[in-house]
Amino acid sequence: MLAEPIVDGLRNELGEQLSILTVNISSQAGEVLSRQYGSRITPTFIFLDETGNEVWRSVGRLDAQQVRDSLPTR
Repeated sequence: MLAEPIVDGLRNELGEQLSILTVNISSQAGEVLSRQYGSRITPTFIFLDETGNEVWRSVGRLDAQQVRDSLPTR
């Protein structure tokens, strides 16, 4: 399953609660971030908490429910 529709759906659904950054790892900034986070396979999804700490990562596929379940309850 392609991740793009899932990411777009989450962006529409959770835009106020979640910041989604899509990075082209071929760009200069993308290369820096890829090295920083040790990501060598695309797609890689990295969920960070509010302080920038990695909570979990998923390589190859994204589970929308895992994203929802990882958000702090408010």
